Amino acid sequence: MMLCEWKSFSTDSETYTQETFEETVGDEFEAMMFKDNENIPSYIWTVNYVIIVKKYSKVLTDISFEKIPRNPVCE
Repeated sequence: MMLCEWKSFSTDSETYTQETFEETVGDEFEAMMFKDNENIPSYIWTVNYVIIVKKYSKVLTDISFEKIPRNPVCE
């Protein structure tokens, strides 16, 4: 499900509001995608990046953000 409005989500250690997310990644939110009734998004688009949300623990709900430039400049 693709959302163009922010939907807050939580891990075991943190609740991510739009403000806390934008502070964390240093960019402005544009859209997010949730897969198969998950509570945490799989991808988040910002003005300059596509953020892949990675779960890195099977026991706890912990995540990391991998930032990929949306429009890389090739020289």
